[in-house]
Amino acid sequence: MIRRFQQFIKSESLFSHSDRILLAVSGGVDSVVLCRLMSEAGYKFGIAHCNFSLRDAESDDDEKFVAALAESCKVPFFTTRFDTPQFARDQGLSIQMAARSLRYSWFEQVCTEKGYRCVATAHHLNDQAETFFINLLRGTGIAGLHGILPLQGKVVRPMLFATRDEIMDFAVKNNLEWREDSSNMSTKYLRNQLRHEVLPSFEKIDRDFARNLDSTIRRLRGTEAVYRQKIEEGRSDLLEHTDNCDRILISYLLEFEPVETWLFEILRQFGFSEAVTREIALSLEGTESKVFYSLSHRLLRDRDYLVIENNDKHPEPAGSEYLVYDTGHSIISTAPAPITFTKVPADRFKIPDKQTIACFDYNKLRFPLVLRHWREGDRMVPLGMKGSKKLSDLFIDQKLSQAEKKSIWLLASGEDIVWVAGLRIDGRFRITGHTRDILMAEITVPEPEQAGSLCWLFS
Repeated sequence: MIRRFQQFIKSESLFSHSDRILLAVSGGVDSVVLCRLMSEAGYKFGIAHCNFSLRDAESDDDEKFVAALAESCKVPFFTTRFDTPQFARDQGLSIQMAARSLRYSWFEQVCTEKGYRCVATAHHLNDQAETFFINLLRGTGIAGLHGILPLQGKVVRPMLFATRDEIMDFAVKNNLEWREDSSNMSTKYLRNQLRHEVLPSFEKIDRDFARNLDSTIRRLRGTEAVYRQKIEEGRSDLLEHTDNCDRILISYLLEFEPVETWLFEILRQFGFSEAVTREIALSLEGTESKVFYSLSHRLLRDRDYLVIENNDKHPEPAGSEYLVYDTGHSIISTAPAPITFTKVPADRFKIPDKQTIACFDYNKLRFPLVLRHWREGDRMVPLGMKGSKKLSDLFIDQKLSQAEKKSIWLLASGEDIVWVAGLRIDGRFRITGHTRDILMAEITVPEPEQAGSLCWLFS
């Protein structure tokens, strides 16, 4: 195990014996084995532990355990405590994403202040498989299929050569002690669902499933590198830069197949979503001028060119409305809003753990839905209330500024306000025991003005 550990570190050029490495140690079996391997292989390291204040006494006992582990290894120990739930509320993040943001920010701080070259985590091949399927389910495209990288910035993963079973065998044979995180057994999180319910089925079919998948992932990384190189070559040919804008000659673009893929790869740098890119591609068949928006840019489909300009030059027109279509295969929004939509059958639905997701009874909605900003006189029936309420009064209750009022997005079904994004859903569209299908709306990039006020309500 130690020999393979050292070979992997060398083959991936992760670090050398002269480097000082900071180990992220939770106290679980993976990170405890990482400590033993680093010690046995003679590397210089310190131990960093985060107490996320999520499991009361259990979290405190984890911290004490890791402190004792550092003392037994005779290495420096660094620890910090976070109010993770409060940070998640303030930033409009799920608990998982909040914890990730907090720990990596702190790791970087410790590395800088204490002179460590990088931080090492204990991710292994089974984590790799879980991440692959999470990205596959979320439709992240080829970029999401390269899995966990052994080296990413100042983060290294020297355990990506081993499976969970191999790590456990090493721990047992060497009489190592570790802590069990009770939350790892909960299947309310997607990663744990895959870990406990899905991937074991693959392992029954093929004992080497995780290792074989890793081989496929490595080939996908190579494929992605070739793909990116080709895209960059095409981008330099297609995208013309001027002093005032960027533009693409439509007749030349149509020579690149498939057009929609090329267009998405070029426009993603300007913030255009896949759904909006699809609408832009469809507009190429006509001759009329059309305007499309991302959060940062405006695209004009002119007679001969697609003209891309910063939104500052062409602010979004007052009173603009954007449609949300149900195509039968997917829910497509044409709005420059960081909101995505998904239809889910009720029998496959679990209440999301993300605060950035709101859910509605799909069959009560009238498509196309409309995304727009607030207008004087808008009303809704907030979940939990019997009567309607002016949105202006709701904004006063939430102490929103004028700028926040203007930037907040509303989702409407016909004349009814279904959702004030980040604040309230309308109780008439809530999920009930009779709901057959569910529309999930997710804010994918919380806007700074709203980040502290994501107060989601579910049925």
